[in-house]
Amino acid sequence: MPLKLSTYGPAVEAFWREPTSSLLRTLDAPRRGLRQQEAERRLAQIGPNLAEPSQTRSMLQKVVHRLINPLIAILIVAAAVSGFSGDLGSVAIIVLVVGLSLTLDIVQEHRAEVAVDALRRSVAIQADVIRDGASVALRVSELVPGDVVQLRTGDLVPADGVALEARDLQLNEALMTGEPFLAAKTTDPCITSLPAEASNALFAGTSVVGGSGTMLVVETGRRTRFGMISAALLANDPPSALEQGVQKLGMLILRLTIFLTLFVLLAHLVAHRAAMESFLFAVALAVGLTPELLPLVMTVTLARGAQRMAKRQVIVKRLSAIHDLGAMDTLCVDKTGTLTEAKIALAADIDPAGRCSERVLELARLNSAFQTGIRSPLDEALLAVDIPSGSSAWTRLAEIPFDFERRCLSVLAARGNDRFLIVKGAPEAVMARAVAVEVDGLARPLDDSHRAEQDDHARQGFRLLARLIRERAPERLASVV
Repeated sequence: MPLKLSTYGPAVEAFWREPTSSLLRTLDAPRRGLRQQEAERRLAQIGPNLAEPSQTRSMLQKVVHRLINPLIAILIVAAAVSGFSGDLGSVAIIVLVVGLSLTLDIVQEHRAEVAVDALRRSVAIQADVIRDGASVALRVSELVPGDVVQLRTGDLVPADGVALEARDLQLNEALMTGEPFLAAKTTDPCITSLPAEASNALFAGTSVVGGSGTMLVVETGRRTRFGMISAALLANDPPSALEQGVQKLGMLILRLTIFLTLFVLLAHLVAHRAAMESFLFAVALAVGLTPELLPLVMTVTLARGAQRMAKRQVIVKRLSAIHDLGAMDTLCVDKTGTLTEAKIALAADIDPAGRCSERVLELARLNSAFQTGIRSPLDEALLAVDIPSGSSAWTRLAEIPFDFERRCLSVLAARGNDRFLIVKGAPEAVMARAVAVEVDGLARPLDDSHRAEQDDHARQGFRLLARLIRERAPERLASVV
């Protein structure tokens, strides 16, 4: 799988499948980082690390784009003819209406562009990069392939690359995959061709929510996954339903106006009436048939809607998009509901018998509340539920943090003189440690029926979280699962 520096397109489709040593050799990048002089040379060759340069059109382009609207074109022609015939009042009214409509539309678009540019700059501002053997804070736009970037909790990944070091490194990749669950990263190459399954790959725009590590930058700018998505969205920007409707209405009015104008003019000439009077009457008919205030009414209405949506933190980039949103009959999203809040909610707390159990919820909440690490979306969902009665009587004694080998988190808690080990994690990891299940306070054998029940819930689209409890004697507190 060849890998080369290129200013056109991605260097390799699945760089995470390459061994780290091969990537370092191909990128001519030492583990201690690039030299500043070499980085500057690459930056001049490849360009800045920007997902997509600003596509803002000039003021002249914006005006011309709106003037080709058939309704506006008819009004401009009518104004020109009225001015030629000496009807300056009609010219002033038409120019005022068209000017107000264009001004409102352009001002709203400019405000949206400013807001979008601000959001684009907030994706990442600075990154800790190793240059000349030392860690320096650089603007993300200065990164180049071959750079070594240090990552810690709270950082945004500034480019596409692979993990050189990963110490309990966990990322939120909802931006790329739509999944709100954390993704654990390792340094081992993957054989998968799917980016969402690459455990050693890091992608621009995702965020570090746990652990720390270093990454080798492989792709920057428009060659990153984020950059390609952004470019595809800009390249495939079809006219909205409102724009298509207005275009069709404008063409209908234009054809009707031309036909009636020529018909009236011809009829007057056949009747041997004065040519100039016939022409002025035809122009007046054309102006009368054209809805002069329609562009202004549409723009004002949509601008008002944009202002109301802005109060709810919604940026309207194109005014016509408001109509598309309001005219929507069916909204289709993927299984994670990415267009919603992407938050996890507790659906049910059930015991091995399939009944709702407050004890299950109490133990799960205790585990989430007593852990000292970064809380996952699953923990937040548990803690958002009302506290069961009696939970305040528990105290925390010790903890074994979550790791991706055990796939569970253990908390040692006490209530009075009793000591309990509460374990929370993936169902298969918890069941592998369990010897029995508790039903109505009694221990029952753990058989295949309970595993089948777990599979049944998974097929229904639920994310399952299991808990295990074990009583510990005071002299055996050091022996923890």
